[in-house]
Amino acid sequence: MGGAGAGPPVATWYHGSPQRLYSLRAGSTITPDRHLAEVFSLKPRLVCLEDDGSIRHDGQLLGWLHVIAEPLGPDDLEPHPRSSMPRGLEWLTTRPLRLRLLGPVAVDPAERLDEATLAELRRRAKGEG
Repeated sequence: MGGAGAGPPVATWYHGSPQRLYSLRAGSTITPDRHLAEVFSLKPRLVCLEDDGSIRHDGQLLGWLHVIAEPLGPDDLEPHPRSSMPRGLEWLTTRPLRLRLLGPVAVDPAERLDEATLAELRRRAKGEG
């Protein structure tokens, strides 16, 4: 299915992980959104994209931001089939890719979802509201 939604011509692609990596396996998630990759590096269970463009989440780990270190063609990625994000933010790689480490990512307390908000979101997800 490679190239089935041929990715946009993006110059820079990112991957966030709680580990330092040198390469990605086929099937890994990448994004053209640097900040989203930073958030994903913190391994959140829940990510909320707010109407104002901010991102809130429940990630707690120190993360690492990586950039794809080689050119990508249309057959090298495909849209993530189970993404809950707006179209174009999450893509799956179709082959192994080299990475370059950009640096560490710390949790920004201003982006953390508080316990009351998390409880409300869980309640809604269960259909209780």
